[in-house]
Amino acid sequence: YSWLSCCLQCEARASALESSLKNLGVEKLSKDEVQKMPWEILESKIGNWIHFMRIAVKLLFAGERQLCDQVFECSQSLRDKCFSAITKNSLATLLSFGEAIAMSKRSPEKLFVLLDMYEIMCELQTEIDTIFVGEPCSQMRDSALSLTKCLAQTAQKTFSDFEEAVEKDATKNIHTDGTVHPLTSYVINYVKFLFDYQSTLKQLFQEFKREDGSGSELASVTMSIMQALQNNLDAKAKQYKDPALMHIFLMNNIHYIVKSVRRSEAKDLLGDDWIQRHRRIVQQNANQYRRVAWSKVLQCLSGQGLTSSGGSGQVGSEGGNSSGASRTAVKERFRSFNMQFEEIYQKQCGWSVPDSELRESLRLAVAEILLPAYRSFQKRFGYFS
Repeated sequence: YSWLSCCLQCEARASALESSLKNLGVEKLSKDEVQKMPWEILESKIGNWIHFMRIAVKLLFAGERQLCDQVFECSQSLRDKCFSAITKNSLATLLSFGEAIAMSKRSPEKLFVLLDMYEIMCELQTEIDTIFVGEPCSQMRDSALSLTKCLAQTAQKTFSDFEEAVEKDATKNIHTDGTVHPLTSYVINYVKFLFDYQSTLKQLFQEFKREDGSGSELASVTMSIMQALQNNLDAKAKQYKDPALMHIFLMNNIHYIVKSVRRSEAKDLLGDDWIQRHRRIVQQNANQYRRVAWSKVLQCLSGQGLTSSGGSGQVGSEGGNSSGASRTAVKERFRSFNMQFEEIYQKQCGWSVPDSELRESLRLAVAEILLPAYRSFQKRFGYFS
């Protein structure tokens, strides 16, 4: 073959290859056009790009390599030069789109498509190295590897951005009923989705053990996200003027986190110690709610201030007390109890504990302190009322 003949054949094959990609749906888009696209459109195009990359490498480029090897079998150098000339523009078009995505403005929702793109590039890397063999294709191999590394770096930075965004989320619209905050469910769902990419993330973070032997880099990053969420919830809780409702809010949200983690793959990564530690936080907030919300009511059921060493109207030994108690004071205590109980009841009717098991355990916990105190008070002073 003369070099002119080779060039003409290469041009024809290059044109045919570009037509094949165009028929598939591959578009020649500038990086500026890609970066200006609305996310909804771009997300669809990224899904198509992953499909196109797989077809291009496994079928079209592999087919062109096989054809070049057969037609120009007389010369390895000629085979590599012609293959490079045929595929150069087509590969550049595909990689250019990927580079534009990798260099676009980072945002949490882009992490998953970045991981999808990173996965396909890792999957195809060995085949790219095999198909685009030889010195004439070295720049093309380097471009593909460079895109893989760029996607990895952008994904890592996006991961870090997410953690920072969670901690600094300044959403002011806390629910007046103390229920689970939208940020909590968003972050938990985000983390759950991440575990669909666990093997990819391990590869991304190179899954090395930390110096203190406390676990993988992926575990460390996941714990950091959870801590960032908890820090933000602590800050949001301070917006509640009622301390009891503040503890309901924290109890609801931390319980939601713990329950979600226990039902997901995050359980094995975060470990039992993490789960137990956060279950204790849930219990601490439940106890604090019980103490803050019901302490005044319990004071009404105390004998303090009702009894004295002398005075009229003594309660006999049958009543369990030989000290004096004023009928008026006892009646006032019962009245005060009823009034405060009704006030708390009306207020807390507007509060929410969405988890049925947690709600029931909270009811029982309140009953455990309230009913014995009421029965004891009624036994001592009931017939004065």
